[in-house]
Amino acid sequence: MRVLYFHQHFVTPKGAGAIRSYAMARKLVERGHSVTMVCGSNTTGTTGLEGEFTGGKRRGLVGGIDVIELDLAYSNNDGFMKRVWTFLSFAFRSIWIALTEKYDLVFATTTPLTAGIPGIFARWLRRKPFVFEVRDLWPELPREMGVINNPVVLWVMEGLEWSSYRSAHRLVGLSPGIVEGITKRNVPSERVAMVPNGCDLDIFTDSAKPWRPHGIADTDLMAIFAGTHGIANGLDAVLDAAGELKKRGRDDIKFLLIGSGKLKPALMAKAERNGLDNVVFHDPVKKSELAGLMRATDIGMQILANVPAFYYGTSPNKFFDYIAAGVPVLNNYPGWLAEMIEQEQCGYAVPPADPVAFADALEQAAAQRDQLLVMGKRAKALAEREFDRDKMANEWLDWVTGAVQ
Repeated sequence: MRVLYFHQHFVTPKGAGAIRSYAMARKLVERGHSVTMVCGSNTTGTTGLEGEFTGGKRRGLVGGIDVIELDLAYSNNDGFMKRVWTFLSFAFRSIWIALTEKYDLVFATTTPLTAGIPGIFARWLRRKPFVFEVRDLWPELPREMGVINNPVVLWVMEGLEWSSYRSAHRLVGLSPGIVEGITKRNVPSERVAMVPNGCDLDIFTDSAKPWRPHGIADTDLMAIFAGTHGIANGLDAVLDAAGELKKRGRDDIKFLLIGSGKLKPALMAKAERNGLDNVVFHDPVKKSELAGLMRATDIGMQILANVPAFYYGTSPNKFFDYIAAGVPVLNNYPGWLAEMIEQEQCGYAVPPADPVAFADALEQAAAQRDQLLVMGKRAKALAEREFDRDKMANEWLDWVTGAVQ
């Protein structure tokens, strides 16, 4: 089967970023299907292509995947209007590809929501089976976050959401809240499957060489956050907890924030202004380096802004990286992940916007290092039992390719 796969933010394990689409495309190839991946450029990741752009695109094989990379650079640091322009440019250029390429099935994954546009055209103009994957609920999330308030823009986004859902023969949601959000739009439940993010157990292995960045001693308790530094991530909660621990004189507990994003400069300025030398900022690292860092990590921080839509409506990659590496998780908002952490006893679930509870959990962790090791083993067991990427990819593949029938 020939699959045309649209993911604007596609990256390989050689760069920083989520590799779900790479893993799913590779599984398709392993099972004898051919995949054409259509993507844009990313400032922190890599598509695997290195040649020159010709006519605004470049094309080549990456791990058996036929990659078409459009010369549309994207960064979380971009302003709102630039990001909108990049999203729309990718969508409209993808329409032409959807109308001209040879394929049997079209698959599109968010974000952004505009990823569904080429799939809609493929469904109705070429009568191709279309599967749409939803990683975040739009426009629900930006509306609740207050990022988008214009009623006209929200109306257009709701129309696009409805059209994408209704055009798709099948849909994939990455969390319980996403599946519920899709079915609330009058999509029959039998057309929707939940396939959450998975754990890359082949990357996060004991063979990775442990390392810590400058400024964090081997004896320090190291809590890390590996992800985007944006509005949705609510990383002020980490700085508030760092401030609380500074008051208590706990200089042996260090926070490591890895990644990039629009708010990173402001967060760095705030940390310097408040004398938070217990917070270390680091550039993004590729998966292989992250695996070694995780081996030296005591706690992984799953942090998000206190927005109710996040509670059940997200499936964060970093959480699955943490448990794949056998690292206990500190989560600072309620929802399905907090419930899982408490049920599996593989970390700490603290209330949102509560720096005292956040600091208390880290002090408890520092005082009970032996218990952290036990939590880490439980996290690893959870990853192997429920979220093995290979298992997730097989479930995803069977559901997606079944749309042809």
